[in-house]
Amino acid sequence: MRIVALLLSAFLVACSAPRDASTPMQTIVDEARCAAPVDTLVVLLPGAYDHAADFAKEGFVAALRARRIAADVVLADATMSYYRDGVFIERLDADVLAPAAARGIRHVWLAGVSLGGLGSLMAANERRARFDGLLLIAPYLGERATVAEVAASGGVAGWSPPGVIPRDDIDRRLWRWIKELALTRDRDASYPPVWLGFGVDDRFAAAHRLLAATLPPAHVVTAPGGHEWTAWRAVWGAMLDAAPLPRDPSCVARPS
Repeated sequence: MRIVALLLSAFLVACSAPRDASTPMQTIVDEARCAAPVDTLVVLLPGAYDHAADFAKEGFVAALRARRIAADVVLADATMSYYRDGVFIERLDADVLAPAAARGIRHVWLAGVSLGGLGSLMAANERRARFDGLLLIAPYLGERATVAEVAASGGVAGWSPPGVIPRDDIDRRLWRWIKELALTRDRDASYPPVWLGFGVDDRFAAAHRLLAATLPPAHVVTAPGGHEWTAWRAVWGAMLDAAPLPRDPSCVARPS
């Protein structure tokens, strides 16, 4: 299937094989410690060969807690195999969103790096009314040929997707949804707002700039660096400062 080739060719890390898509998806839950119960969840989705725990190791959870954001956090171990096997949305629903709803969560933000950014867009496309916002960090946005096709049309606004796109043509389905989002978000409240952050020397920066051109300037953050945690940490902090996540001074700031 094309989706397998798309995902495997995007992340050429030959030294390790993708981990299995276990059922249920493994998660790490970091609950907010605030005076009042919280009703918001931030879901962090990792890159292709990263682990959920890397978000804690790299300071993402600590950065959120330092800002006293009144939200639980779930680090979801959504490995490449979930996408390869076509079960990512199913497991996200069953293993992350359903348990959160059962404990009173009403608002959900998706955040992801690289492959996790693509996953955030895929999930929002399938279930967009369920999410309050997307925080995309250096998202993978398809093969270079498709990105070049969009760029050659003058960007997303000038690009005309085919009338019928096969389900396994993930690239063009993704860019068609990005175009729909850009054209209709101001009049359709079901489209979640998007924030984008990336390193200016990222190898996928050409695609990021195409997406950035469809967003309000205040929703785009850049930092020095490439496709790496140093740049991702920098844009993550700036995105947390900019996004309208709930804040409560009673929430405890802690390392993790």
